[in-house]
Amino acid sequence: MDGHVFIGGGGEGYAEKQGLALKYANRHGLVAGATGTGKSVTLQIMAEGFSAAGVPVFLSDVKGDLSGLADAGSESFKLHGAFMERVETMGFDDFAYQKFPVLFWDLFGEQGHPIRTTVTEMGPLLISRLLELSEAQEGVLNIAFRVADEEGMALLDLKDLQALLVHVGEQAPELGLRYGNVSAASVGAIQRRLLVLENQGGAKLFGEPALELSDMMRTDVDGRGMISILAADTLMSSPRLYATFLLWLLSELFEELPEVGDPDKPKLVFFFDEAHLLFDDAPKALVDKVEQVARLIRSKGVGVYFITQNPADVPEDILGQLGNRVQHALRAFTAKDRKELRQAAETYRENPRFNTEDAIREVGVGEAVTSFLQPKGVPGIVERTLIRPPSSKLGPIDPGVRKAVIDGSPIAGKYETLVDRESAYEILTRRAAEAAREAEEAEKAEAEEAARAAREKEEEREFRNARRYSPTGVKKTSSRSSRRAPDSLGEAFGKAVIKELGGTTGRRIVRGILGGLFKSR
Repeated sequence: MDGHVFIGGGGEGYAEKQGLALKYANRHGLVAGATGTGKSVTLQIMAEGFSAAGVPVFLSDVKGDLSGLADAGSESFKLHGAFMERVETMGFDDFAYQKFPVLFWDLFGEQGHPIRTTVTEMGPLLISRLLELSEAQEGVLNIAFRVADEEGMALLDLKDLQALLVHVGEQAPELGLRYGNVSAASVGAIQRRLLVLENQGGAKLFGEPALELSDMMRTDVDGRGMISILAADTLMSSPRLYATFLLWLLSELFEELPEVGDPDKPKLVFFFDEAHLLFDDAPKALVDKVEQVARLIRSKGVGVYFITQNPADVPEDILGQLGNRVQHALRAFTAKDRKELRQAAETYRENPRFNTEDAIREVGVGEAVTSFLQPKGVPGIVERTLIRPPSSKLGPIDPGVRKAVIDGSPIAGKYETLVDRESAYEILTRRAAEAAREAEEAEKAEAEEAARAAREKEEEREFRNARRYSPTGVKKTSSRSSRRAPDSLGEAFGKAVIKELGGTTGRRIVRGILGGLFKSR
């Protein structure tokens, strides 16, 4: 089907051929159905169709079986005979086994190229969602990001954020006057959540080199779109981390890609598997953000397809924007199930040939109820459809094949080596070291000044003691008063002469007397 991604067809009681028009593929879509009804195969054949049309694809491999896209199907496969019968029934003349160009990604760097972002790029809203913070704790986290912006500190990895929170806690009184209360309890709670995230391996999500979106929007030498597969089987043990990462990736696409209007085919198709994880217990602010992205990212040429068990898992405001739908069987075992089945049937444009609610309940594995947008974006009439077989391998590939694909990737080696450039942790560590050194120097200078003052005081004390007890300075006193008779006339004259001799005149008299005496001889 030219200009379409062929989904399937059928014989009696089924639609002839059903395809998703590339022109309307950026209007988003939904693949829903109970466990074991064939959602993964539908996802696989849609990825094949988009890739063949030159459209890059991003999808998450929750169970590990979508890695088969990197290898061709085989006639030795046990379902080969059933595949060929279905191919003949639906008139799929172009069917052939083949492999598709694949890029393997893994947050943990084990089953694919490491895929990272920075704390700054993730932002406080998504990190608050990831850490399940309260409103007060989210407020403290927003203050921390503001401080980092004002002080020019890059937030790249978890240790940057942890160091920044310590800094914010130390500056709490000053920051509280500017931005509101920063309690030690809130800072401590965030630190504990970060420790839990780190223990779960979430620290590997943050760092550099960060993902360049252009590496996910590649085509191979034959013009086929590269299929980026995120290994999510281990990641699913931390469902909040999984959902937050995919939402971040979607937000980055929205922020960075230019407006292209309605292109002839999408620039990228994004499959969000296990979509209910995104909306479970999500705050209204986050749901509003997802709705905004889903509504506006269409003009960036990106089609978003939510994969979930029940359409009710997706909020109505977002569900109303999903024009291309593949609905596998829903089972109605309880009153709640029957209500949700009826609601799912009511969202389709009715087909007079059958009852939609009955069809959704009755379709078997590998069958679906489908509705795709028609010219002018009008929803197509609901049809019962046999899903075509995949051309690539059904099931996971061997580890050796995966390794060969990773080693031969056009981006091999680009993200494998972690880069730790100067950021908030290094800046704050240096500041702390400088402050400690300055404090040590100040303490040393203070000690030296105290020692000098003590020394001067001791010297002054010793000096005073020396003056007090010097022999030339000691004066003998007596309490007894001595009385003597007045001097005679001769004694008085002698004292006067001696006193005069002590002065200059006295010295002249002595010299004259001596001269006269010597001369007389």
